Amino acid sequence: MDGHSDDTTVAVDVMGADNGVSVFVRGVVYAAKNFPSELGNIVLVGHGDEIGRAVSENKLEKFFKKINIVHASQEVEMTDKPISALRSKKDSSMFRAIELVKDGYADGMLSCGNTGCLMAGGALKLRTMPGIDRPALCTMIPAPDYAFALIDVGANPSSTAKNLVHNAVLGSHYFKTVTNVENPRIGLLTIGTEEGKGSDLVCEAHRLLKLASKEINYSGLIEGFQLFDGTVDVVVCDGFVGNILLKSVEAMAKTIKAYIRREIRKNPLRMLGAVLASGAFLDIKKQLNPDKFNGAPFLGLNGTIIKSHGSSSVEGISSALRLACKTARASKFGALSEVIKRVNLAINQV
Repeated sequence: MDGHSDDTTVAVDVMGADNGVSVFVRGVVYAAKNFPSELGNIVLVGHGDEIGRAVSENKLEKFFKKINIVHASQEVEMTDKPISALRSKKDSSMFRAIELVKDGYADGMLSCGNTGCLMAGGALKLRTMPGIDRPALCTMIPAPDYAFALIDVGANPSSTAKNLVHNAVLGSHYFKTVTNVENPRIGLLTIGTEEGKGSDLVCEAHRLLKLASKEINYSGLIEGFQLFDGTVDVVVCDGFVGNILLKSVEAMAKTIKAYIRREIRKNPLRMLGAVLASGAFLDIKKQLNPDKFNGAPFLGLNGTIIKSHGSSSVEGISSALRLACKTARASKFGALSEVIKRVNLAINQV
């Protein structure tokens, strides 16, 4: 867009959100108003007339000299199967946005849509980076004083040891990109930190990661109770374990919140204490706000794809959009491919 000096361009699939096109446009407005320096060029992809109305209603024009809209006549539904959608919905907003990345018109794309279709579309159209067998889905998880990256959280339920090594490289590069931590500590999730503890997959991945330790900062094996104590910055696992862990953490957070609320309401004295401690509760809410960490990238592709929650709020979409711009910007100048090459040489040693 003419309103920004940054030439990084992100295509936004505005049709995938549960709350409609308007919430996406309002998310762009929120980001443009509060974080203008973090945005590059934005292309809105979807039903042109609907986008035009939302742009006008939310006065997006005043933040940019030109609004870029790409019309798409179809929409990928949450119930669509990946292969079927790829065949029958070639003019969907999701696949059109991915095509913009493939053709070089955009450096990355953002979608709240169907995860399976997004994964399949990205892998088929963008292909994986040289040296990477499969892409992985990564997310940041808030902890009391920091946040850590968890990879893979569902892209590959069945992984090889080599895939886990690649996850470590991709997760390390991503964590460095979003936090500016120069040498992230990497841990491999298992059931015990003793040598030989864990599945055959974990034991072999541990052996390979040690071979690659000159290229990445591998700290070793970690257990579940170490996730939130700052032991490592990047937690590596296969997509089966990662998806269960992620959903369990999210469910536990909701359960604890509901439990505290119920117990506080049991008598007036507790309610008075809650009022006195309201400042602390607000600080905790801000620190652990999921909107702050919204957006999970599919790492390892020849282009940036960011997956956001279907029910994302305006603030959540703003965070995901900023992440998409930052990740796409870093991928244009990073030396990740050289690290991957050196790691593959190290782990392929006889």
